[in-house]
Amino acid sequence: MRHAPSPPAAQSFAKPAAKPAAKPAPVIEELRPGQSIELLKELHILTREGKLNQDTRRKLKQVYHLYQFIEPLLNEVAASSPAPTLADHGAGKSYLGFILYDLFFNVAHRGQKTAGHIYGIETRAELVAKSRALAARLGFARMSFLNLTVAEATTSPDLPGRIDIVTALHACDTATDDAIAFGLAKQARHMVLVPCCQAEVASVLKKSRALNLARTPLAELWRHPLHTREFGSQITNVLRCLQLEASGYQVTVTELVGWEHSMKNELILASRPATPNAAKTRAAQERLTQVLQALGLAELGARFAVSAALASAP
Repeated sequence: MRHAPSPPAAQSFAKPAAKPAAKPAPVIEELRPGQSIELLKELHILTREGKLNQDTRRKLKQVYHLYQFIEPLLNEVAASSPAPTLADHGAGKSYLGFILYDLFFNVAHRGQKTAGHIYGIETRAELVAKSRALAARLGFARMSFLNLTVAEATTSPDLPGRIDIVTALHACDTATDDAIAFGLAKQARHMVLVPCCQAEVASVLKKSRALNLARTPLAELWRHPLHTREFGSQITNVLRCLQLEASGYQVTVTELVGWEHSMKNELILASRPATPNAAKTRAAQERLTQVLQALGLAELGARFAVSAALASAP
């Protein structure tokens, strides 16, 4: 009896192991739509993996805090000027300029036909070269970086005759005064200044300490060396504010960040109205002269010189 052949044994094929699904990029709530991730990595606000940690989250918060002071000024200028200009003195790695450019042009006015230009002014050639390379890589076409001193920048043909906004972030010693002089010469509409360490006024107070102690009991305010340094720093910023007010600006002084972040966080905001208040301008001019004389600082009169043209300009 013949049996039917058995069917061939079924072949089993093992399915290849499925690849694990790629994890979606983490959503960072603090970032704004359109912000440049590459820029934030370059500035070490984001880690190389594109993440925020506790320290970088605090740094990003400080960035936004500073931007909230400057954005309204840019918007105000942009409302009346097709191409607002901003010059950042003592730019260093141009941290401030890059952040302003990205948040204002790429985020706040994304997709809009906005013009304008940001100038980073820095004396260290290697930092200027790095900033130029980064701007080119990011496509930030309306940024220029100039290897100039403030005095050179004032007359440089690479800058326009007028600058709308002048910034100086943590400009040490007399660099803030130089930025103010630049702003006055360029008839800036706004100045945003965060002074840092200051020594010039303190050195003059120290030099004339004995004479002033004999002349006025107020010299006790700076008799001790530590007080000389602290009082010198305080009075320097007072004189800067008077200089700006005497030149027709309206001045507000506040703190940039909490004291837990930095002791050097005084923020001076100066804006020039279309028509300066003549009475307030004259009063500030008189008070500036009186303070310089009362503290034995008359030799610094040129440092805190008033722009008569701005004070009376319409």
